Amino acid sequence: MPVKVYKPTSAGRRDMTGYSFDEITKSAPERSLTEAMRKHGGRNNQGRVTVRHRGGGHKRRYRIIDFKRDKFNCPAQVVAVEYDPNRTARIALLQFEDGERRYIIAPIGLKVGDRVGNGDQAQLRTADALPLHDIPVGTLIHNIELQPGKGGQLVRAAGASAQLLAKEGKYAQVRMPSGEMRMINERCMATIGQVGNTEHANVKLGKAGRKRWMGIRPTVRGSAMDPASHPHGGGEGRSPIGMPGPKTPWGKPAMGKKTRVNKRTTKYIVRRRSKGR
Repeated sequence: MPVKVYKPTSAGRRDMTGYSFDEITKSAPERSLTEAMRKHGGRNNQGRVTVRHRGGGHKRRYRIIDFKRDKFNCPAQVVAVEYDPNRTARIALLQFEDGERRYIIAPIGLKVGDRVGNGDQAQLRTADALPLHDIPVGTLIHNIELQPGKGGQLVRAAGASAQLLAKEGKYAQVRMPSGEMRMINERCMATIGQVGNTEHANVKLGKAGRKRWMGIRPTVRGSAMDPASHPHGGGEGRSPIGMPGPKTPWGKPAMGKKTRVNKRTTKYIVRRRSKGR
């Protein structure tokens, strides 16, 4: 999908780019596959801000995506490729032979009219979903389950893909987009192909307002605050932060500190992600 470049008719338009939406075939979503989304402004059920810099944004409806791909008894056909405001990837609308419709994440190369299958109905085509033990080694995959039957949790963003490297015993070895290699139960489902909308990373928003449309509010640098509001604040003029490493507003290390605490799954990681990523 090519990126659309705007003419610099204003300061905000200069260097702004956007999507051409050439691959979109249907503008209005399937109403039965959507549900309401309520805004919370980054607040939890106690009214406390747990995620800063959230608020406003355009009204959206959530598209219900079939991450489980558990309809094994009949094949489906792609009837539309749609835009989803809730994710970076595009979504494809499938219609099964029994009339049921479901959304899936649209991989590269998926077009209207293509046939898609799950499990026994799959034929190693793009967008087919199979257990890892049925996928050939070396295949690019996405929408990967971590637990059989739970639904795809890994590799769902635009342009992302993982690679199936090996199978040993009841585990498959998969290389993630980050470079991490980990073992996943071979009964877990995965979808063949690379997630579409690969040009997403090349889009430049161009102006602050476009970020506000997404529901993201401005972020103030800690060094621009006073010392009571942030550990980096204070000083005459533009001052160094005056400490060995940056901190959060609550005094915790912001960079360099290891944050992984899930020791239960550490044994499944064969190699940690590449440094510098």
